[in-house]
Amino acid sequence: MADKFRSLPGGPGFYAALVLCLAVAGVGGYFLLMDRTPEPAVQEEPAVQKEAAAPVTDLPAQLPETETEPESEPEAEGAEEQPVSMPETEVAVQAPVTAEEPLTVVSPLEGDVVAAFSMDQLLYNPTLEDWRTHDGVDIAAAEGSSVLAASAGTVVAVDDDVLMGTTVVIEHSGGYHTLYANLQSPPVVKAGDTVSAGQLIGTVGTSAAAEAAQGPHLHFSVTLDGEPVDPASFLKK
Repeated sequence: MADKFRSLPGGPGFYAALVLCLAVAGVGGYFLLMDRTPEPAVQEEPAVQKEAAAPVTDLPAQLPETETEPESEPEAEGAEEQPVSMPETEVAVQAPVTAEEPLTVVSPLEGDVVAAFSMDQLLYNPTLEDWRTHDGVDIAAAEGSSVLAASAGTVVAVDDDVLMGTTVVIEHSGGYHTLYANLQSPPVVKAGDTVSAGQLIGTVGTSAAAEAAQGPHLHFSVTLDGEPVDPASFLKK
């Protein structure tokens, strides 16, 4: 038997090496097969379907807006308070109102009216023998009879008129002026004097050349803002 192994090519060492190689090849093939074994497939978990949230319908259509007050900045310590200056307003200064005395009127002379007031119709003037308007009234009286101021006022003129003779003009409140003509000269007042109602200013005369035919009388006329007015309406105040 030993002779048979010797007769084979390579001898016993050859076969031992061959067995070793086969063993190594078998182990390597085993591990190679193990690496190629497919791993079991991992099943993915089914996706959980999320339920859609139901719409909220109970909320109010619009929420009320709330006003927020702005935060005031803290004042710096030690800061001085500034005085608040108020805007200056112009105050209208009203002039003091002086109460005017009521217009007291008295008749300047008691007597008969021999020529009436007439600015709409012409009256016959016997002295000048013509027809003309008459801006006052002629009151007949004895020469030297007292003539009184019809109302309180200031004497603004004392004249010797060519046609109306000695004349006194007094200014009154309310735009009135009174005129006293055909007086004796001189009258007892002068321009600038202040008179009261019923104060003596002169006497009846015959100085009016334009009314000489009517004898002694007082020619009395009144104007309002420069326009002649009926003395009778003025005396009724």
